[in-house]
Amino acid sequence: MFNVTIINVKKSIRNIAILLIVLTTLFFITKILTSIKSNKVLQTNISVNLMKCLNVEIPAMENTFEKVNTEIIEDGEEDEESLLAKLLSIELSQIQEKNVQEETQVAENTEQAQIQEQTQEQVQEQQSNSQEVQTNVATEVVTQNPISESYNVECNGVKIKNETSFEINSSILENQTQINKNNVLIFHTHTCESYTPSEQYQYQQTGNFRTTDLNFNVSRVGDELTNYLQGFGFSVTHDKTYHDYPAYSGSYNRSLTTVQNALKTTPSDIIIDLHRDAIGSKSNYDPSVKIGEDVAAQLMFVIGTNGGGLYHPNWQSNLKFAIEIQQKANEMYPGLFKPIIVRNSRYNQHLGSAACIIEVGATGNTLEQCMTSMKYLAKVLDEYKKVN
Repeated sequence: MFNVTIINVKKSIRNIAILLIVLTTLFFITKILTSIKSNKVLQTNISVNLMKCLNVEIPAMENTFEKVNTEIIEDGEEDEESLLAKLLSIELSQIQEKNVQEETQVAENTEQAQIQEQTQEQVQEQQSNSQEVQTNVATEVVTQNPISESYNVECNGVKIKNETSFEINSSILENQTQINKNNVLIFHTHTCESYTPSEQYQYQQTGNFRTTDLNFNVSRVGDELTNYLQGFGFSVTHDKTYHDYPAYSGSYNRSLTTVQNALKTTPSDIIIDLHRDAIGSKSNYDPSVKIGEDVAAQLMFVIGTNGGGLYHPNWQSNLKFAIEIQQKANEMYPGLFKPIIVRNSRYNQHLGSAACIIEVGATGNTLEQCMTSMKYLAKVLDEYKKVN
């Protein structure tokens, strides 16, 4: 018996040909990869094309790249992160931000339900509290840990620290822009800013003088201002969206979107970005003024301009508004305000003709002192509405 092996010549030749083609292809691929490795320009082109492909296949990526390329840092923050680091940071912050927004929405829904349950008796009590705000009382600056203040312009008795190249004088008050004094929008670009804990207001910090608890940060100060202004008959929108959490960088971009959306439903000329003074070199700095028997945190206007090159047609009317408010405050409660600061950054103040930052106290102040300031600020705004 014999073992016979039958060889299919045609099939063998075909297999050999396929093998040669594969080997040849691998050889050329190796050459190309070697060439790419040594050619940085070609690597860049491939990287760009890869980004374009990702944009098409994953639309959300395009939005991320756009944020990286167009982000405006209005508060002077330096960003030296690599492209990859920024991408990862933004992607992670978007995920975290979505979670925060969902939590905030739940809190807002709960708050809305509570507001709807507010009785007429509570409204009357709010109005009564506003009417009881004292006037014609002695005032005295009582800062325990002062930092020297400076100014280089004085306009109708209002001191101004002008940090721009623009000339500022009393002619700024000739601006004829008309503003609606009834509607007020309050928000916080740096929502998590908080104060020195006190016996009544102890809280868990989530950063250096920062907390996400809206009952203990600058948002609580905004609640107090809202309550008093509503007692005086103002229509107030108070937005408590987090803009500096989970990411601090880009806070002004996020608050820009918030304000734009709020203005679609409730147009407002008076737009107040309520902050805490972020002086970090002296944590016990507590700018304070005694009004009657109350100790209140001092306030400070920060007004932006187009000195940084951003479109801002409203800065002069904003400055006029701040000067007029501070004039009235100087009449009623001397020392309530520190000198106005005028800067090159825009701070989203192009969105209103009476837009401003008001910094309430500093890290050394307590929440009580800052809440106390709000009833006097509200009274000043009420008097300003009556006479202008």
